Amino acid sequence: MTAPAPSTPTIQVLERAFSLLDLLSTADEAMSLKEISERSGLHPSTAHRILNDLTIGRYVERPQPGTYRLGMRLLELGNLVKERLDVREAALGPMRELHKLTHQPVNLSLRQADEIVYIERAFSERSGMQVVRAVGGRAPLHLTSVGKLFLAHDDPARVRAYAARTGLAGHTRNSITDLARLERELAQVRSTGIARDDEELELGVRCIAAGVYDDQSRLVAGLSVSAPADRLEDGWAERVSHTARQISTALGYRA
Repeated sequence: MTAPAPSTPTIQVLERAFSLLDLLSTADEAMSLKEISERSGLHPSTAHRILNDLTIGRYVERPQPGTYRLGMRLLELGNLVKERLDVREAALGPMRELHKLTHQPVNLSLRQADEIVYIERAFSERSGMQVVRAVGGRAPLHLTSVGKLFLAHDDPARVRAYAARTGLAGHTRNSITDLARLERELAQVRSTGIARDDEELELGVRCIAAGVYDDQSRLVAGLSVSAPADRLEDGWAERVSHTARQISTALGYRA
């Protein structure tokens, strides 16, 4: 049996170096050695030695003698990590877990212009619901739960422009085709962070969605659960929201 990885570094100097980097990350401006020593609890000579080594590696830089701030090497490494991050890859595991809990299709969608595009789905035949929108399928923003998430992040002028471009065409008798009603719905989405589709795109199908955010706090995708109208449970909203937060965290988002 493999031993669990330690939660803290086993080498003391590494633990101290990590703590100094974390400390510097809390400051908007360069910090003096005295302040670093006081806040870290390290003796000035100890802090100076570690900071000097971190400076050699460009993890820390000295803008002026005796002051320190985070270095450009961290930015370079961060960009390398960010390039490897993929919302679909980050979402697959959490989506499958959410499907196991709900036994209903779980969808991941992105916005492209005035539509959402389905880019991944976790489902099984046991869901009892035919998959109507396949991966790669598209749907209008105002008729879908994920689309409403994106519209809720637009300012009122952009929402009105969307309504003018699309005419808010409906697909079912439940579709929102009135701007005032859509604006009320979007206000509710902003308030709760949860969006819903109440048989607005397909009769007999309801959805609950929550947003996925990146390290810049940008809404980059939406996660939704689709179910037959009589099987969708309101209690799933918290599960959807929790899963969306998991994916966002994997993308570097910090609330």
